[in-house]
Order: sequence, then C-alpha cells, then structure tokens
Amino acid sequence: MSFKKSLFVAGAAMSSWPLLALAQNQVNMSPGVTEIGAEIYDLHMLILIICVIIGLLVFGVMFYSIIYHRKSRGVVPAQFHESTKVEIAWTAVPFLILVGMAVPATSTLLEVYDNDEAELDILITGYQWKWRYEYLDDSGAPVAFFSNLSTSQEAIYNTEDKGQNYLLEVDEPLVIPVDTKVRFLITANDVIHSWWVPEMAVKRDAIPGFINEAWSKVSEEGIYRGQCTELCGAYHGFMPVVVHAVSQEEFDSWMAAKRAEKATELASASVEMSLDALMSEGEAIYNTQCVACHGAAGEGGVGKAIAGSAVALGDINTHLDVSIKGVAGTAMQAFGGQLSDTEMAAVITYQRNAFGNNTGDVVQPADVASYKKG
Repeated sequence: MSFKKSLFVAGAAMSSWPLLALAQNQVNMSPGVTEIGAEIYDLHMLILIICVIIGLLVFGVMFYSIIYHRKSRGVVPAQFHESTKVEIAWTAVPFLILVGMAVPATSTLLEVYDNDEAELDILITGYQWKWRYEYLDDSGAPVAFFSNLSTSQEAIYNTEDKGQNYLLEVDEPLVIPVDTKVRFLITANDVIHSWWVPEMAVKRDAIPGFINEAWSKVSEEGIYRGQCTELCGAYHGFMPVVVHAVSQEEFDSWMAAKRAEKATELASASVEMSLDALMSEGEAIYNTQCVACHGAAGEGGVGKAIAGSAVALGDINTHLDVSIKGVAGTAMQAFGGQLSDTEMAAVITYQRNAFGNNTGDVVQPADVASYKKG
C-alpha cells in the first residue's frame, strides 16, 4: 500500500484544481530503484504502521473513556496515584515498542553508511549554481566536467513554453553503470549545498572543506532526477541533478568518448580560432555559466552588468584576471579551474564584443594559458 495520491481535503474548494496537478502531489516516499531504497521505504512503512496503530489505540481508549466514563453518567474516577503496576506498564510498554522499532532502523542505517567495497568512486563538488563530477579512476585519463541547468532563459521567464523536465534538465548528466556499487564523495567549493536523488536513495550535504560519503547501486537503467536541497543562494532552484544509469558496455563507451573529447580539447588549445568561432562558443558558455548573475542581455542582476562595463571595455589582462581568479568578497567566482583555456578565451571574447561592447578584441586559448603561467 503506497498512498501515492493526494488526500482530498475540502473537496468542494479543490474541485477546480487540474487533475494533473493533483496526481503529481505525491504524499508518500518512493521505494526507488535501489535495494537500499526499498529497505528504507519498507522501514518507513513499518514505523508508520506502528505509529498509526499506537495512535488509534491511544485515541480510541481516550475517546471511549471520555464518552462512557464521564461525570454526567455518575461514574466515579478510579485512583491510580503511586500505582507501581501502572508505572511499570507505561514504562515497559513504550520501551519495548522503541526497541522493536530501533532494531530494524539500526540495521538499515548500518547499510546506508556502509561505503566499503565500492566499484566506482565519483567526487561531487557543489558550486553556485552547478555540480562538478570527477571520476576517480586510475585506468585512463581523468574524466571531469561541470553539469549546468539547461532550461532556457526564455522558458524561465515565460516567453516560451516550459518543457516536461522544466528546471530538472542539465547539459551534462552524471553517468553511472547499473548493478555497480558507486561511492559518492560529496563536498562544496563555496557554500553548503545538498546532493539529492530520491529514486537512488541518496541525499548528502556538500560542505566546503569537508567530504561526506554516500553510495548507491542502481538496478534499472534510466534517467533519475534530483535537486540541491540546501538554500545555497539566489539561484538555488536552478541547480538540478540528473543521473543516467546505463549498461556497463554503454558506460565504458561513454568514458572512452569523454577521454577522447578531453584529448581533442587539449590539442585545440594551441590552435588559433576565428572571431566567429570564439563568439559562437562564447555565447553558449555565457548562457550556461554567466547568465544567472549577469543577465541574458548583459544587463546585470546578482552580478554587475557586462554591457558597457569597465572590465569588458578595458584592459584584456584585467578581464582575464577577474574571470580566472574571481573577485574576493563578491559573488564573482574564480572560473580558472572551471573552464578550459578554450572556453575561457571564447567567453571573454564574447563579453568584449556582445551587448553593444564591440571592442573587436580577440582572446585566443594561448593567451589564457600564457596569462595563467604568469
């Protein structure tokens, strides 16, 4: 029994609600797609049933006593003052109930925190407002990438229709193999975040300077979505989690493709790019990395405006310094470790030539690499 539909409260007042909205109001947790998730669900239902039974018994006895032993019926109240039997009963019975609840709860908790014998380790780092995933695998070149919200600004600001996965879609999902115990090492780069995927029975806080551990072993291929569940700043609601669980063969192919992509990226860093190519890539990067703070038209918001700014129109080295190192005490992050040299060159070129800035400046990946070397 799963209680998956909303309770109809004040039916007449709710009769105008869309049926779809009611169907999506799930009031009970889900067993998910992992064995530990199913155990947590079973434990939840067991404790819920025990609590419901206790509640029915206690309120049943109370209402029975109120109705049939009231003063108006001439009932004389019994005296239990300093009764040893009653004292023992109302101490022993709750104690036995708590022990009966604690045994299965302890067993499940021990499994939840058993991170041993993991077959794959993934480091998850929370940033405002995106996730970075790094596969800790010694079998080849390291694979690491950022996962950003991919819902368009037009959908967010209601100038186009919202999709089925509105605010729950990303440009780079986390990919894991099924039937594999995956250990997640979860931390944060700036403020406290929280990585949560309910169907995988994983929820851990991401705390700067501290690493939390969690694990999951997904048994079914599919796409599983979650969110950051810690109030981490102005765009907290734009920080989704998307996990693709795939077969081992598909996972191996994906890892090989990511390594090849990284090798291509490193090779392209020494190639000079045209202004058009830089502007095209820079716009894409701006729309994922910068738009939340600086606005779709460079008008500013959480961060300062790009359009007509002294940084975008001034010395290129100053622009590189701000973008790579960030600005202490502000929301401007250090993107030097988040973007590749090619991506950094593209987005700076875009900022210096978009939004009416039109400086004509071109920043190449080699310029970024040279600046980083000092």
